[in-house]
Amino acid sequence: HRAFSVFLFNADGELLLQQRSPSKRLWPGFWSNSCCSHPRAGETLERAVSRRVKEELGIVATAEFIYRFEYQARFGDLGSEHEVCSVYLGQAFADPRVNTTEISEWRWITADELDTALTTDPASFTPWFLMEWSTLRKQHADRLAHYGVPLPLRTSET
Repeated sequence: HRAFSVFLFNADGELLLQQRSPSKRLWPGFWSNSCCSHPRAGETLERAVSRRVKEELGIVATAEFIYRFEYQARFGDLGSEHEVCSVYLGQAFADPRVNTTEISEWRWITADELDTALTTDPASFTPWFLMEWSTLRKQHADRLAHYGVPLPLRTSET
């Protein structure tokens, strides 16, 4: 089914991360991107993105479509995801006022801090977030730079 993931950045180029509510059936308590959800029947993705950012984060933000991919992920015996996910980048102009039914915690994080966290503790993040951030850093660094995210350091291995 259709889904979307939104990555919102503040004026300092920091990403808004959310920790999923412990009441979520799949991946409760895991850290993930700013907002992710599904459009309603007949609803455009752009409209769904605006609606869910407001419902989950309590803010209005701009967002642009970056890419789309299909993925499957299983969460133990409780269920799985099989989605065609559209990824959006955007700008947040205020701190969120989160819907606590959806989100238990939130924080702003720099790209370097996030890259370190993903290396040291990848199991605390949702599987779609791991895939999306990797793709954004490797294939869409120019779009991330537009939001103030520094380009990743190049090594002889990259």
